[in-house]
Amino acid sequence: MPSFHLTETGKKLVTFIPGDGIGAEVTGSTRKIIEATGAPIAWEDREAGESVFKQGLPSGVPQDTIDSIKKTKIALKGPLGTPIGFGEKSANVTLRKLFETYGNIRPVRTLPGVPTPFSNKAIDLVVVRENVEDLYAGIEYMQTPGVAEALKLISRKGCEKIVRLGFELARAEGRKKVHCATKSNIMKMTEGTLKRTFEAIAPEYPEIESTHIIVDNCAHQLVRSPEWFEVIIMTNMNGDILSDMTSGLIGGLGWAPSANLGTDYAIFEAVHGSAPKYKGKNTINPTAVIFAGVMMLRRLEEFAAAAAIENSVIYTLEEGKFRTRDVMGDAGACSTTQWTDAIIANLGKKPSRAFVRDYKPIQMPQVAPAPDFVKVQSRKVAGVDVYVEWAGTVDALGQGLEAAVAGSPFKLHMVSSRGTKLYPGGSAITDTVDAFTGRFMKQDGGDTSDAEVLDLLARVSGKARWSHVEKLNVFDGALGYTKAQGED
Repeated sequence: MPSFHLTETGKKLVTFIPGDGIGAEVTGSTRKIIEATGAPIAWEDREAGESVFKQGLPSGVPQDTIDSIKKTKIALKGPLGTPIGFGEKSANVTLRKLFETYGNIRPVRTLPGVPTPFSNKAIDLVVVRENVEDLYAGIEYMQTPGVAEALKLISRKGCEKIVRLGFELARAEGRKKVHCATKSNIMKMTEGTLKRTFEAIAPEYPEIESTHIIVDNCAHQLVRSPEWFEVIIMTNMNGDILSDMTSGLIGGLGWAPSANLGTDYAIFEAVHGSAPKYKGKNTINPTAVIFAGVMMLRRLEEFAAAAAIENSVIYTLEEGKFRTRDVMGDAGACSTTQWTDAIIANLGKKPSRAFVRDYKPIQMPQVAPAPDFVKVQSRKVAGVDVYVEWAGTVDALGQGLEAAVAGSPFKLHMVSSRGTKLYPGGSAITDTVDAFTGRFMKQDGGDTSDAEVLDLLARVSGKARWSHVEKLNVFDGALGYTKAQGED
C-alpha cells in the first residue's frame, strides 16, 4: 500500500510543478478541478525545468523540489522543456531516475465526440513501459569519428518489476488480458530477458490471459484491431514509441495521460510536451493532465473523486456543447478555461454510453533489493571481444591481429564489423566502416584472467587503436554473448 504525507489537517500533500510553456495552464486547470471535487488534497508548489536550467543548475531540478517529493511521495507536474544552450539531461528523465519510478503507465480509450479513423473501435488499453533503463539510460560513445555506439542495458530485476507491475495493474483494473511486446527475435539477450521474465511470472496470475507478441507485429495489430489489447508491457524505447502511437488512435496527445510509478514514489504528467508557441493563449486542451490527475487521485486512494472527474470529462464530451481546439481547430473551439469550467459544472453527472472502470489500489511489486538479482552456479570468461579503429583492409587487420597474439593464450577467432563476420572467409560484399571487432578465444577453453586480458590489449594496441573491450562470459554453461552473422 503506498504511503502518503498527511498534513496536520488530514489532507494528502502533493508536490505541484506547473511546468514550462503551456504547463501552468494545463496543470492549473487540473488543480482547479481536483479542488472542486472536495478531495482532501493540499499542494506544495515547486519548480523544475527551463527556469531552473537558466539559473545554471544542470539537472533542471532544484534541491527543494527533490526534498518536497521525498516528503510527499507524490508529484503532479506539467511538461518540462530543455532549452538549447542550458542544462544537460532532461529534467523529466532526472525526476524519473531520482525516484526510481520504473513503470510508465499510459492508458488510452475511445472518447465520445473525439473523431478519429478509429472512432468505431472500442479501444481501452494501457501501455506499461519500463521507465529507467534500456537505451534511454543514455549511455553512448563514439567508437571512431564516424561510428556511434549506444549501450542497451536490460536487467532481470528491471524486467521483474515491470512485468509484475503490468499484471498487478491488470488485476487492479479488472482487465483479463496482458501482452508482452518485445523484439526478442533479434535481440535475444536484451529484449529476450523481458520475454523470458514475462513467461516465468505469468503463471502466478492464472486468471489473466498472457501472450507474447513481437513488437513490430504489435504495432501492426494496434492499427488493425486495437480493441484486442488491454495491457501491453514493453521495454523503454518500444513503449515510448508505441504509446505515442496509441494516443494517436484516440485523438492525439491532448488526451493521453501518464503515470510514473515506483514502489515509494509516483509522478503524474501528460505525455505531451510544453508547446511553448501556445503559452498564455488559453487555447490548449488540458485533458491529458486532467486524466493524469485522475490517476494521481487513485494512487492516493481517492477513488470517488477520480471517478467523478473521469465521468464528468466523458459526460462533457458526450454532451457536445464544448470542443477543444485539437478537435475543432481554431473555429468554434472552447478555451482552456471554458473546458475546465464545463467539467466542474458537470461533476456528479455520468455519461449515458461510456463507462468508468471499478478501480482498486495497485499492489506495487515487492522485488528483492539485492544488486546481484540473478545467481549462477558456474561462470567463466571464454575470450574477449576487442573493438578497434582501422581504416585499412580487413585482411590486413586480421593478419596483423593474428601476428600480434602469436604465443599468447589467445587465438583470433574472427574479425567482424557491424555484426557481420568478415575474416577469415567472411562476406565479400559487405561495405565496411572503420570500426571492427576482433574476437579472441582462449586456446585451452579455460577461464580468462584479467591479467591475460590486459596483456591481450597491449598486444592489440601495437597493431590498431582499440576503443573498448567486452568479456565473453559463459554463465551456467550458457553463452553470454551473441555470434556474428556468418560466424560458426
